[in-house]
Amino acid sequence: MPNCFFVSDLHGSLHRYQSLLECILKETPTAIFLGGDLLPHPMNMAWRKNENQSDFIMDFLIPQFSTIQKKLGAQFPQIFLILGNDDPRAHEPALIQGQDLGLWQYIHGRKIQWQGFTVVGYSCIPPSPFMLKDWERYDVSMFVDPGCVSPEEGGRTAGPTGRDIRFTTIALELEELAGKEEDYSRTILMSHCPPYKCNLDRADLDGKMVDHVPLDVHIGSIAIQRFIKAKQPLLTLHGHVHESRTITGSWRDQFGFTTSYSAANETPALALVRFDPEDPAEAALELIEP
Repeated sequence: MPNCFFVSDLHGSLHRYQSLLECILKETPTAIFLGGDLLPHPMNMAWRKNENQSDFIMDFLIPQFSTIQKKLGAQFPQIFLILGNDDPRAHEPALIQGQDLGLWQYIHGRKIQWQGFTVVGYSCIPPSPFMLKDWERYDVSMFVDPGCVSPEEGGRTAGPTGRDIRFTTIALELEELAGKEEDYSRTILMSHCPPYKCNLDRADLDGKMVDHVPLDVHIGSIAIQRFIKAKQPLLTLHGHVHESRTITGSWRDQFGFTTSYSAANETPALALVRFDPEDPAEAALELIEP
């Protein structure tokens, strides 16, 4: 039976990556799912071993996973990854280079067949207060929550422009990604953003207002929620809202047939979800402290 790891929102933390790599060597999982916000802030150079290193993917991720690949040989796991809203899309070519080296599958906007399952990846979130807009879309309409900035504003490092931003929604992109497939009972959806109004999208916005309008404490995607409820995939994997588990006391939720996990975490610990897709109810979360 597949034994899988799910992590998200590592944000370039050396502790989190080193803990993950140690667990891979020790446990040799069948597959690893990395759910976005993988890269450090551009000003964070703590990961560098010398001053000649400047690109986190080329100088850290690729060498580290290449070393693991050499050590494990045929036991090297299948790795699926996406970027998140804090990760500049300009880094996509480096991820594709890692994919060409056989280290991982970059799955944003793709469907991959794996051991009898369909793995689907999606990086985008609804409009947020943040100014990097590479991975932001309108959700189900052109509505923007109070305190948030339209996807048409802010800055982008790569990706769509102009009308493609204005007239694209998460709902439309998910519909296109889903295609005509009707049976999702063996589908694993990894979307950086959680579904709206659940245990996994609860933000620390209680009592906060913008222009006398109270802010919604749920910051997930309505389109993703509707997709899950309509299609009923086997499993969905999310991150993005670091404080959700602290507030709700839960890192998982259930939508009918669908089981959903979050590996986001607001402490320096690595939040590692171990799961078997054949038995999603038996998943476990471990917090690996520095």
